[in-house]
Amino acid sequence: MAFYFDNNPSSVSNEKIIHANICGRMYTFYTDSDVFSKNGLDYGTRTLLENINLNDFRGDVLDFGCGYGPIGIYVKKNTNCNVDMIDINKRAINLSKKNARVNSVLVNVYESDIYTNIKKKYDVIITNPPIRVGKKILYEILFKANEYLKDGGVLYLVINKSQGAKSLKKDLENTYLVSTICKSSGFYVYKCKKH
Repeated sequence: MAFYFDNNPSSVSNEKIIHANICGRMYTFYTDSDVFSKNGLDYGTRTLLENINLNDFRGDVLDFGCGYGPIGIYVKKNTNCNVDMIDINKRAINLSKKNARVNSVLVNVYESDIYTNIKKKYDVIITNPPIRVGKKILYEILFKANEYLKDGGVLYLVINKSQGAKSLKKDLENTYLVSTICKSSGFYVYKCKKH
């Protein structure tokens, strides 16, 4: 079985269009097989986007694990930030580029295995992280983000209680100043500020 975090999905492409109302604005997205949440905007991503403080979004923003692009496209549509979007999945990268055009935003979308192709630091990193990669890689994603944040930068993430949200928060507090922005139907949105 292929996963949405595979580099080069081998399943037959089955592209389709979905629509999502996020904070009162309609977005159109192309999705496909082996891309996360292909049938519609997932509840975790929606919870994240509906609860972030857009006043934190300035300068350079990284959408980590962008999938077909809803997070980075939403941020770009509603702020003046420079938005970079990365994923390991080639199909996701192509969809994000297409969806940026469909939603009339200018973003930089490129392939990266975790942070291997990241060459700069960001004011904000935002992610609905790929939980199914396992704890080792998940922790590398979330804790290494600190190295790619500017001083005072912020990591925003969403995670479900059943996926270890509470223990993750305790661990994150060893590296970041962590606040819980929202709890909704088992999903927690954390804001992690670099010291």
